[in-house]
Amino acid sequence: MNTPVQNKTMDLEFNKNEDKMRILVSQMEQKLAKIYLGGGKARIDKQHEQGKMTARERIAGLLDPESPQIEMGAFAGDDMYKEHGGCPGGGVVIVIGYIHGKQCIVVANDATVKAGAWFPITGKKNLRAQEIAIENRLPIIYLVDSAGVYLPLQDEIFPDKEHFGRIFRNNAVMSSMGILQIAAVMGSCVAGGAYLPIMSDEAMIVDKTGSIFLAGSYLVKAAIGETIDNETLGGATTHCEVSGVTDYKCIDDKDCLNRIRNIMEKVGDFDKAGFSRIKALPPKKDPKEIFGIIPDARDKQYDVYEIIQRLVDNSEFEEYKELYGRSIICGVARVEGWSVGIVANQRKVVKSKKGEMQFGGVIYSDSADKAARFIMNCNQKKIPLVFLQDVTGFMVGSRSEQGGIIKDGAKLVNAMSNSVVPKFTIIMGNSYGAGNYAMCGKAYDPRLIVGWPTAQVAVMGGAQAAKVLLQIETASMKAKGEEITPEREAELYNKIKDRYDSQTTPYYAAARLWLDAIINPLDTRKWISMGIEMANHAPVTKRYNVGVIQT
Repeated sequence: MNTPVQNKTMDLEFNKNEDKMRILVSQMEQKLAKIYLGGGKARIDKQHEQGKMTARERIAGLLDPESPQIEMGAFAGDDMYKEHGGCPGGGVVIVIGYIHGKQCIVVANDATVKAGAWFPITGKKNLRAQEIAIENRLPIIYLVDSAGVYLPLQDEIFPDKEHFGRIFRNNAVMSSMGILQIAAVMGSCVAGGAYLPIMSDEAMIVDKTGSIFLAGSYLVKAAIGETIDNETLGGATTHCEVSGVTDYKCIDDKDCLNRIRNIMEKVGDFDKAGFSRIKALPPKKDPKEIFGIIPDARDKQYDVYEIIQRLVDNSEFEEYKELYGRSIICGVARVEGWSVGIVANQRKVVKSKKGEMQFGGVIYSDSADKAARFIMNCNQKKIPLVFLQDVTGFMVGSRSEQGGIIKDGAKLVNAMSNSVVPKFTIIMGNSYGAGNYAMCGKAYDPRLIVGWPTAQVAVMGGAQAAKVLLQIETASMKAKGEEITPEREAELYNKIKDRYDSQTTPYYAAARLWLDAIINPLDTRKWISMGIEMANHAPVTKRYNVGVIQT
């Protein structure tokens, strides 16, 4: 039996854990508060002086008030592009929310960040939004206010497959799939970006502040000698009355947002995938106790059952193969009423079926076998999968290799990769090496992947990696005839470890969009629920087939 955490609330260890998590969540919220300012207060004031709302104000005015929402990629670009002045949030805000009760995804350029210009991470973030719309048949709304490609980095955003041009390819693909796209030009819309409104189903432009053209007045003068102002060249009057590029002429931002809301209010319902949902129940065990369960250090143990019971409805969890493969916990439950299949790494030391001790967070052959079979069962029953990651990797050593750990690991990766039901990944702690892959890391197409402030994503832990890298570096130095004293070796080790550790933080991962977001653990149920609701818009049409799996 699991010990109820309620009885531990006065325990010193619980309180230490809770304090550490609260500090991490507070630090995350402070970072977000800074990111929410975009290019800073002065640029926000300038936007207001021009009669324009900011990107976040536009989204707030568009979505249903008091309705739930989740933001994608807020940390994109974090601590990147320092030599260019930074790019908070990647210069674009992306939110999944509701308009007249209909779920949609909104993409809003942040003109306070380099006039909304596209950095490489901006392109990656926009493509992620379109990927979500395509996978889930989700209406997508573009609130355009962008100066186009950031020219100093044009070679990293312009020509490749996953660069700027992919946006318009996706516009065409979504149109062919019947996914609604609405574009609102609320500021600049220049060069290649000018194709976006006309490739959307409906387009509108705000009078006097919105403009669309392939080349602005200065470039036109330089190219063909014509003298013309931007408003005449590509303003609202031109495109609503002369060119016919846009469908609606709006008085101001508020009028434009109301126009979008009116369109969405009349949109018909979606075809559904048919995932099971009943009336939601809160967990019986207090989710806030998660703060005291997750250890204050990565090398400490905890019982993942205690986490699951604070994430699922009524704290009810029906476990699959409870006594077999115990380093991975599998079972079905409900989250906000939705049926889910949970695959979770057990972080405490457990006994195997043979009575052997198994390390917490390590995937053993029997666990891989169990998880693969469970994933197959969930696909048979059309149950979405939730992966709770805290994994250091697969078990190594002669015993594991001779026992076929590679074969069993391949079986799990195969079953997970070919899953046709939607997958959602929550990184609670470690996400190392092949464990990241087997537990549905970013490369394996989770519909959403988020991390708690305690998440770490890397090939291996900092201490282990530093030891390996230190051996390589000292061997190289000795080969050159250099003498390595114990003090010099310690200095090198600490330098290598510090550099490596900085690359394993959740912020490093989220800045590069390896994670869609870093979230407060208390928001986990909302992310899973909105994610499954989103996925339910896209009927499952592909048959589940795992291909060749050795048994």
